[in-house]
Amino acid sequence: MRKSIKKIYKSDLFKEFFDNEKSSGLVLIGCTIISLILANSIFGVQYHNTWLTKVGGESIEYWINDGLMTIFFLLIGLELEREIYLGELSNIKDALLPIFAALGGMFVPAGLYLLYNFGDLTQSGAGVPMATDIAFALGVLSLLGNRVPLSLKVFLTALAVIDDLGAILVIAAFYTKTIFWTNLISALGVMLVMFIMNRMKVHKLYPYLIGGVIMWYFMLNSGIHATITGVLLAFVIPFENGEKKSISYKLQHFLHKPVGFLILPLFALANTAIVLSSNIGETLQQHYSIGIALGLVVGKPVGIALFSFIAVSLGLCKLPEDLNWKKIIAVGFLGGIGFTMSIFITLLAFEDVQIINNAKFVILLSSLIAGIIGFFFLKQTFKGNQNGKAN
Repeated sequence: MRKSIKKIYKSDLFKEFFDNEKSSGLVLIGCTIISLILANSIFGVQYHNTWLTKVGGESIEYWINDGLMTIFFLLIGLELEREIYLGELSNIKDALLPIFAALGGMFVPAGLYLLYNFGDLTQSGAGVPMATDIAFALGVLSLLGNRVPLSLKVFLTALAVIDDLGAILVIAAFYTKTIFWTNLISALGVMLVMFIMNRMKVHKLYPYLIGGVIMWYFMLNSGIHATITGVLLAFVIPFENGEKKSISYKLQHFLHKPVGFLILPLFALANTAIVLSSNIGETLQQHYSIGIALGLVVGKPVGIALFSFIAVSLGLCKLPEDLNWKKIIAVGFLGGIGFTMSIFITLLAFEDVQIINNAKFVILLSSLIAGIIGFFFLKQTFKGNQNGKAN
């Protein structure tokens, strides 16, 4: 049974996840370009004010960042759960390589950022360069076509999912200022009820979705960022055996397109309405700008490759036969495409509007540089080799 489930994992849901993420990445690029053009056009003020329009007492931007992005985190949670039960993380020996890579891809960028910002007010931005944007990273990888071996796609996907989990934990641990315990306990109480429903084999989706909305409300008013609800909800929704008939599989399958082609594009449009400074040189000289740029462009590939090498050297895991260290380093650069999660953490890390605006610009620029380097580095490793075997 387990082998047949893993076959489904390999052939169906993973392929769908990869295909949707790479397409979503291309859509995100288009939305970002459109947003930047509009923000710096004669319509810039009206465009920016559109996202600040109040709906239900809060801005449209707020509902996107605190509401719709919860659904994005739900999809990430479902993908993480699938990886743990059936995927790259289901076998500890196989899981250690992307786990170590992800840890290196978080600690080294954060360390480089703090090297320039420790003790300053901007040190709270250490989490910004820790994140990897799955959609963009897989989107760039997909441009290389069938030369990319499956093992590399799986490695980058597992790495990015673990990376996102790390970002979620960072958000919960370091970007929570005041906790309102009554609301937090209420949220966890709702989660407990859903966990009991899971153990009692309640395999209808709507009770969990209703419970998720209630949990989101209490989490929103607890002081902890409400999007955490999405991940918690994912782990109480029955996974069963991971087959196509399970509600976890069905929900993940359903969410791919609305998340990839509606929620993330809206997030990109709302959060990249950046008015470019006339003095870009001064922006790039700021300590937080240097920290973000070094973290994404240098820290990510160095951390991913270094921690992977340590894990392999210690005999904790091994490289797949069709991979080599050149490909790991190249994928490390793709890990430096922060975008969605980096911007998301920026909104939590800083309060000054100018710093937020500048940080977003540096994230976009650094992600672009990391993506271009990663693409051409990988292209070079695949040169004269159409099936992606190690050079």
